[in-house]
Formats: sequence, structure tokens, C-alpha cells
Amino acid sequence: MREGDLDAVMAIERRAYPFPWTRGIFRDCLVAGYPSLLALEDDRPAGYGVMSIAADEAHLLNLCTAPERQSRGLGRHLLRALLRTARDRGAHRIFLEVRPSNPPAIALYHSEGFNEIGRRPRYYPAAQGREDALVMAMELVGDDVERMPPL
Repeated sequence: MREGDLDAVMAIERRAYPFPWTRGIFRDCLVAGYPSLLALEDDRPAGYGVMSIAADEAHLLNLCTAPERQSRGLGRHLLRALLRTARDRGAHRIFLEVRPSNPPAIALYHSEGFNEIGRRPRYYPAAQGREDALVMAMELVGDDVERMPPL
């Protein structure tokens, strides 16, 4: 992902989330050098992922597939690419937060080897105040990333 992709990324972000990231957040992640991937389908942006890596830990910050492109394996493909990148850059584990009200995302993360390790109360904005976040983590050791089930 590059700054020139942000118009397309923002269009997807706004369609996918009731409380989207701002363009400034994406720009800050790019300026900071966070690994950021853009997925294309038919030469058009269809999803993206952003993570940070510090020392031996990675943090998945945003993983999104355009709503009209969901349930086709694109999110899984992006997630696996980010996991490989994290491991290649020396991360031993990766963390993420996910809304409890997002069962498809939770199912994806579980199916790829993430485990719930905690909860962050009132983490996300919600229509009726705030929503907790489930905290999930996965160890990136040995050949775990290569042994993930096929797409």
C-alpha cells in the first residue's frame, strides 16, 4: 500500500466500518513504515492489511476486505501474507483486537491459529456507546506459518 492508494482504501474502509479509520491514521502508518498490503482483484483494490512490528512482536492493526468481496478467501490471503511478513521480520508472536460482534472475523482468526487471550473493555466506539475488544494472539514459531491449512 502506498499513499496514492489511500483514496481507494478509504472508500473500502468507509463501506466496511461504521467507525472507520481516518486517512491520517493510514498515512501515519505508512510514514512509520508499518507493513501495509493492498489486495487487488481484477486490478482494483479489494482489501488491505496494516500491522506494526516492534522487537519480536507484531500487532495486526487493520484487516479489511471490501464488503462486496467478502467470503471469497481474500481476508485469509491477506492475513497469511501479513503473518509471513511478521515472521520474516523476526516477530515471534502477533496480537490483534476484534469486535465480539464480528463473528466472521473471529472465526477466521481462530481457523488460522489465533487464541483469545483477553478482553479490552470499552475499546471500540459503537452506536450505543462503546464495545469491548477480544484480544487474540498467535505464536509465530517454527514452521507454523507454512503449515497453515490451504486456502
